[in-house]
Amino acid sequence: MTRLWLKTFKDHRINAQSVSECVWGQQSEVLVEMCKQLDLPCPIWLKKHEGEFDRFRRTSFLPEHFVESVDFDKMEIEFLDDSDKKRKSSDPRNQF
Repeated sequence: MTRLWLKTFKDHRINAQSVSECVWGQQSEVLVEMCKQLDLPCPIWLKKHEGEFDRFRRTSFLPEHFVESVDFDKMEIEFLDDSDKKRKSSDPRNQF
């Protein structure tokens, strides 16, 4: 099972969160639906966010990534994968 976890932070505390089923590659569509459910504005998906999400399966959005004003300090999304398949790092420093 794969899911997308959305969290908003205010003063270093989670003040809203939602989890929804998501297939890899569909994260932007699921993010829009989750924002609608939580009555939040949708962030602007930049190349920076795409790169972070591909590498770390997580990215965060600051208030300047929204067209509308927001009442939180940061929004973070994370891709959760419950399968037993382990991911290997491509960093050569981790090759033991």
